[in-house]
Amino acid sequence: MKRLIAMTLLAGLIGLAASTNAQEAKKPATVTPNERKDKGSADRHQKFVEIAKKGDVDVLFLGDSITAGWGQNAAWKKNFEPLKAANFGIGGDRTEHVLWRITEGKELEGITPKAAVLMIGTNNSGSNTAEEIAEGVKTIVAELRKQKPNMKVLLLGVFPRSGMKPSDPTKVAPAEQNKKIKQINDIITKLDDGKMVIYMDINSKFLDKDGNLPKEIMPDFLHLSAKGYDIWAEAIEGKVKELIK
Repeated sequence: MKRLIAMTLLAGLIGLAASTNAQEAKKPATVTPNERKDKGSADRHQKFVEIAKKGDVDVLFLGDSITAGWGQNAAWKKNFEPLKAANFGIGGDRTEHVLWRITEGKELEGITPKAAVLMIGTNNSGSNTAEEIAEGVKTIVAELRKQKPNMKVLLLGVFPRSGMKPSDPTKVAPAEQNKKIKQINDIITKLDDGKMVIYMDINSKFLDKDGNLPKEIMPDFLHLSAKGYDIWAEAIEGKVKELIK
């Protein structure tokens, strides 16, 4: 009898382990922290760690190359540098890379920002579903809230790309990509709780009257020009100042 009970318990434990492993296997890559080890990304990450150690950051910008592109341009110096802002953007980053940076990469240690501006997901759009990407964004937001419970998060919808309207019938692939971006944004807008997480979709500000994306704003239909950053700054500056009061 004892042997039968032991075997039954063992079988149960094996079944539980198998179920847990199956659940882990179902997790999309977008929610699994993933370190980028190429020299450029690693060096930039290390720079962020050093910035964080020094502290004195009130506004944290977190994202990919679109965020990294703020650099030290005029819009950044005028609108955000005076707010003690730090730019933690790395070109090519996907949701899983940002997640690694703020968990195992410890980029948030040493700083207590009043607000974070997050925009991420466009680099996932070629290989992940809208639901998977949105889940990655949701996981990042949850981690930010966990680590910095007093920090407000300004979550931006993923920016448009590819230079045409989502409905353009002559550009199937780009149109589908913009359709996916809209689907992502429709999901992540639900993360807005009206208090600690605020969602903003400023995409219409980048489009012309016909709904197209002008090259003067996004020369490669992905990255912003100086004019594009001016538009971005004007669109969110007021809200950022409101969040850090």
